[in-house]
Amino acid sequence: MELLLLVWRQYRWPFIAVIALTLLSAALGIGLIAFINLRLIETVDMSLAVLPEFLGLLLLLMAVTLGSQLALTTLGHHFVYRLRGEFIKRILDTPVERIEKLGSATLLAGLTSDVRSITIAFVRLPELVQGIILTIGSSAYLAWLSGKMLVITALWMALTIWGGFILVSRVYKHMATLRETEDKLYNDFQTVLEGRKELTLNRERAGHVYNNLYLPDAREYRHHIIRADTFHLSAVNWSNIMMLGAIGLVFWMANSLGWADTNVAATYSLTLLFLRTPLLSAIGALPTLLSAQVAFNKLKQFSLAPYQPDFPRPQLYPNWETLELRDVTFTYQDKTFSVGPINLTLRRGELVFLIGGNGSGKSTLAMLLTGLYEPVSGEILLDGKPLAKEKPEDYRKLFSAVFTDVWLFDQLLGAEGQQADPALVGHWLQKLKMAHKLELKDGKILDLKLSKGQKKRVALLLALAEERDILLLDEWAADQDPHFRREFYQVLLPLMQGMGKTIFAISHDDHYFIHADRLLEMRNGQLSELTGEERELASRDAVARTA
Repeated sequence: MELLLLVWRQYRWPFIAVIALTLLSAALGIGLIAFINLRLIETVDMSLAVLPEFLGLLLLLMAVTLGSQLALTTLGHHFVYRLRGEFIKRILDTPVERIEKLGSATLLAGLTSDVRSITIAFVRLPELVQGIILTIGSSAYLAWLSGKMLVITALWMALTIWGGFILVSRVYKHMATLRETEDKLYNDFQTVLEGRKELTLNRERAGHVYNNLYLPDAREYRHHIIRADTFHLSAVNWSNIMMLGAIGLVFWMANSLGWADTNVAATYSLTLLFLRTPLLSAIGALPTLLSAQVAFNKLKQFSLAPYQPDFPRPQLYPNWETLELRDVTFTYQDKTFSVGPINLTLRRGELVFLIGGNGSGKSTLAMLLTGLYEPVSGEILLDGKPLAKEKPEDYRKLFSAVFTDVWLFDQLLGAEGQQADPALVGHWLQKLKMAHKLELKDGKILDLKLSKGQKKRVALLLALAEERDILLLDEWAADQDPHFRREFYQVLLPLMQGMGKTIFAISHDDHYFIHADRLLEMRNGQLSELTGEERELASRDAVARTA
């Protein structure tokens, strides 16, 4: 199984040590049965020393068994910790376009459901390993007691295992389908949570989501989980009944066929009873391991970036003067929309506005400009020199951004990821009129329960605290009240320019286009600059221009 092979490769020597402990535990268990057979069944030892010896063996068996199980469980948790950390890091390193295609619900299912399945498997793994090793060790001991009886018992056990395997394989089939259904359910949950306001207003839509989206997926999940549990419980009960049948078979071979005396039959039965619980536990643990393999396969299907343990420090471009997009094109993977070829030159310290209708390509251009999307063709140049495609983080370090779907972090970070400049933060808290709303402690924002417009202001504060050269603002003023919107265009943007910022703002506030150094327009994926009469017309009525 690939999952166990990965554990073996990453933790070879600890795994060997755990297996050695488990072998010792199995040997002690078989030794305890042999002790009972030799000292308490075949010859009754009347000395008082036999009781302390027996109790000592019991305590030793318990200690070694507990130690082996804890060691294997701990090893499994270390592996899961590492797996989860690598998964998070790979998400952070994966291109934004790929993450958007996968969707947050799918990735959250991977981080929660899949990782949980793998965790449960490693909690149950000691039962599986101990059951296998005890079965092998007990078989050797039973062969020593009676080879003929072992052959029949082994055939009986093979039938038991074969029947259990058939049932467990059906469990695996339903587990695989369950994992796909879980993705659908996570999407349903996200719809209910993210669309809660709209669904509260429109009960018909709420009924549609519940009856036509959630319930079919929930019924499918219920069907497969019941089927999986049915086959799992059938496997456990099949094994349980067959183990009890094996004891009856042993006494039949001993008494009816005369293959062994009663003492050997009793020892055989005692060994089978001793083996029964570990074997049943192993069969019960197998579906969790199969489920973990399904989860592991699902994680691999995400096709995330390869794991890199560090966060490379980007190269700085402190004295750049021009940034150029030359013949840049981009096409979405579903080929439904493309932009370009785009030719754009930004000069340091400029204030550039971009307008365009819905679906014109404004946001795509913003993603290309900031390096979050990789161009299909064309190149990006800094002071006339092409940027190295293999190190996009160097280029991205030029940018801070406030996107429309803003996400607020509660920690203010300055240049190079250090603590933000307190003077800079205090200054902009006043300018953004948020000093009375935000409580800060050691650069951490203690309360983010804010209105949408206030969240945009905090996002701008976070961006300014990073002290990067270029600031991208996507419809930043759309959620501000008219008074503060005017202050943003007439006061705050000039202040940012005075700090040396290059500002690229997507905006439709035509009353304030006069403040821009340049006005650009996206239309059907093509970029053009508006000058002269065209700019004057757009400044009078941007809505008509972008209709």
